[in-house]
Amino acid sequence: MRLKIYIHALGIWFIFLIFAVFNGMIRNIFLEPILGTYPAHLIAVAALSGFVLVVTYIFIRHSRLKIPAFDLYLIGLMWAIITVLFEFGFGHYVMGNSWEELLADYNIARGRLWVVVLLCELLSPAIFSLTVKKLSRHKGASAKPSRSASIRR
Repeated sequence: MRLKIYIHALGIWFIFLIFAVFNGMIRNIFLEPILGTYPAHLIAVAALSGFVLVVTYIFIRHSRLKIPAFDLYLIGLMWAIITVLFEFGFGHYVMGNSWEELLADYNIARGRLWVVVLLCELLSPAIFSLTVKKLSRHKGASAKPSRSASIRR
């Protein structure tokens, strides 16, 4: 059961990857020529972060797997680590970017906000798990008529 959870989460990460590649292409082909590098970077980071948040929420909300809280923290950690490994491995060995170029995206002092995507991946499973639990408890409580409501009928 536990392995199934991680395989499912890895599949979700591949969805992130596909969107990230598409997002990067849109940024390079359309946004940068029109808006410039930095505004295009901000839009791309916001789009990818938003996508990660929405997909994670759907994953947690509609998962038929009962995922323990500890595993949700590990899933977030797994997503962030795989992303960094992919970013550096693919970026350096396939795309030919220097280590300095790759590290530049992590420089918050220079306005590079790639770290926001990593934080979304890292924290969203646990945060949304708490939100979904609260919502389901609230739904359960509102589905039962209160004592005062049944007396009034």
